[in-house]
Amino acid sequence: MYVVINLSCYLYSLMSDAIKHECGLAYIRLLKPLSFYLLKYGSAFYGLNKLYLLMEKQHNRGQDGAGIATVKLNTEPGHQYMHRMRVSGSQAISKIFQQINDEVQDMETMYPNILQHPMLMKGYMKFIGEVMLGHLRYGTQGKNNVEFCHPFLKPHINPTRNLTMAGNFNLVNTDELFNMLDAHPTGTMRESDLGAMIETIHYYLCMADDTNPASLNIEGILKQATSHFDGGYVFSGLIGNGDSFVMRDPNGIRPCYYFANDEVVVAASERAAIMTAFNVTQPEIKKLKPGNAIIVTANGEFKETEILPARKLTACSFERIYFSRGSDPDIYRERMQLGRNLAGTVLKALDNHLKHTIVSFIPNTAETAFYGLIKGLEDFLQEIKIKRILARPDMPEAEMRELISRRVRIEKIAIKDAKLRTFITEDASRNEMVQHVYDITYGTVTRDVDTLVVIDDSIVRGTTLRESIIKMLNRLGPKRIIVVSSAPQIRYPDCYGIDMSRMGDFIAFQAAVNLLADNGQSAKLTEIYEQCKLAEQNNTLHEHNFVKGVYESFTDEQISKKIATMLRHEEVSAEVDVIYQSLEGLHDACPHNLGDWYFTGNYPTPGGNRVANRAFMKYMEKEEGRGY
Repeated sequence: MYVVINLSCYLYSLMSDAIKHECGLAYIRLLKPLSFYLLKYGSAFYGLNKLYLLMEKQHNRGQDGAGIATVKLNTEPGHQYMHRMRVSGSQAISKIFQQINDEVQDMETMYPNILQHPMLMKGYMKFIGEVMLGHLRYGTQGKNNVEFCHPFLKPHINPTRNLTMAGNFNLVNTDELFNMLDAHPTGTMRESDLGAMIETIHYYLCMADDTNPASLNIEGILKQATSHFDGGYVFSGLIGNGDSFVMRDPNGIRPCYYFANDEVVVAASERAAIMTAFNVTQPEIKKLKPGNAIIVTANGEFKETEILPARKLTACSFERIYFSRGSDPDIYRERMQLGRNLAGTVLKALDNHLKHTIVSFIPNTAETAFYGLIKGLEDFLQEIKIKRILARPDMPEAEMRELISRRVRIEKIAIKDAKLRTFITEDASRNEMVQHVYDITYGTVTRDVDTLVVIDDSIVRGTTLRESIIKMLNRLGPKRIIVVSSAPQIRYPDCYGIDMSRMGDFIAFQAAVNLLADNGQSAKLTEIYEQCKLAEQNNTLHEHNFVKGVYESFTDEQISKKIATMLRHEEVSAEVDVIYQSLEGLHDACPHNLGDWYFTGNYPTPGGNRVANRAFMKYMEKEEGRGY
C-alpha cells in the first residue's frame, strides 16, 4: 500500500525544525449600516472582503484549517442571526470564501438586482452581517479534522446566551476548568483548549442578568471567567444579541492589534495585516494591552477596558523570530538586528577570515536575519579597510583598489525547487527525497577550501538538518559548514501556543543528556525525575522548574559543540559547527518581546513549570504525548 506525501509541505513543516505557527485571529465590527458601505465603497461586501484580506494576510499562521462566523444585527424574530462555516485542511480560506461566492452567484441568478439592496442581501445571504470573526488554525492540541477548527459555537434559544468563539492560545489547566464547572463534555469539547474556554465563558454568560439585553455586562462576565485561565491567549467572542469582544492574556504572551474609527473596529494577530487590508499607517493601529479587552456593544459603543491586572510583560519572542510575517516594520528591523548581533560570534568562529567564506541562508523565514548578519560582517570588513589604509598612506593604487573592492561573499545556496511527491513512506527513502525539495547552486563553493556559513531562524529537533540539509550542502564540497541559528538554544517545552511540548524532541536537551552520560552524570536524570515525582505527590509541581538541572553543569558553548557532533552525519565530510544566538542578543534585538521560557525555563505562569516537569517525566517514562 502506498501513500502520497507532498514533500514540499513535509519539508516546510520541518525547516527550522518545524515549529508549528501560532493560530491567527481576525475580527471585524461594522459600525455603519450596510448601505453606507455600498454607497461609499461600492459594495455591501465591504466587511467580508476585509475579513478575507485579513485572513489571507495571516495565512502563515494556520494551514490546518480555517473558519468564520457572522452575527446579523436587528434581525426579525424567527430568522437566523448567527452563522458559522469551518473547513479543515489546506486552502481552507479559499474554500470558505468560494462557498460564499457560490451563494452570492445563486442569489444573483434568482434576484438580479439584489447586490444593490443590502437589506435583502442580509436577509437572504448567510454571511452578510455586521459582526464577523475569522480564524486560521494550526493544531497544537486535538486532531486536525473540521470539528477542531474554530470558531466553536454554544447555541442557546436566548440570543444573549448564544456564543461563538475563536482564538490564538493554549491553556494549561483545561481539566481544572472542566472540574470547576462540573462539566463533562465529550469528544471535541473535551479535547480542545477552546472547549474549556467557551464552556467557562458561556457558564458566566448564562449566570448573568439578561433581562435587559442592551446592557449585558460583558466586562463583568470576562472578569469572572478569565480569572480561572492559566495560559497565553487572545480570543474573540460574538454573542447573539450583537455584543462582541476581543481579549488578551495579562502577560501579553499572544499578540493582538486593533484599529478603530467611526466606520469599523478591527482586530488581528498581526499589525501588518490590518495596515494592508485597511490601508492605514502604523501609528493608527494600537496594541491591545495585556489583560485588556476591546468590547463593542450591540448598539456600536466601543471601549478598551482592563479585565485582569497586567502582569510582567512576557510577549512571545518567537513571534519576532519566526511566526509573524516580516512585513511589519518593527519585526523586520528586529530580525535584521538578530542577524547583526550574530556577526561577532561568526567572525570569532572564522578567526576573522572572510576571504574563503560564503554566507547564505535557508529559505525563507531566515532571509531577513541573513541580511542583518551580512550588514554586521560588512561593518567589520569596512573597519579593516579603514585601518589598513590609515596604516599605509603610501599604499599602491592597485592594492588599494583591490582592498576597497573586497565584499562579503554571498550566494544563494539553497533554492526551493518544484513540489515533489513520493509514493514511499519509509523514513530512509523520505529523508533522501526531502533533500531534493531544496536544490543547491553548484559551482559556488571552492571544494575543500571554502567555509559555508548558513543561517536558519531556529533549530528545534535538528532532524532535517542532520538527515537532509547538511548532507545536501556537503555535496558542494565545503571544507567547513557553520549552521547559525538566529534564536537561542530551545531547551524547554512551550504551552502557550507553540506546538513543541515533547522534551525528547529538543536537540539541545538530547545534547545535555549525552553530555551527562559522557561525564558519568546520568544519575542526574533520575535525581530530577524523583524530584518531579515528589512534587507531583505534594501538588507542588507548578512551583519549580526542576528540568533546569539537566543543563546546569554545562555552558552554552559546550552544548552547542555537542549539538554540532550530533548534526554531522557519518556521510558528511565537511567539519560542522553550530552557532546560536545569545539571550543577550535576543533581548537586544527584541526588547519588547521578552518571553523566553523555551530558552531559559522561566515561565510566566505556574502552569509552565508544571508542563516542563511533566514533559520530563514523560520522557523518563518513555511515554508519548505532550506534557499538558
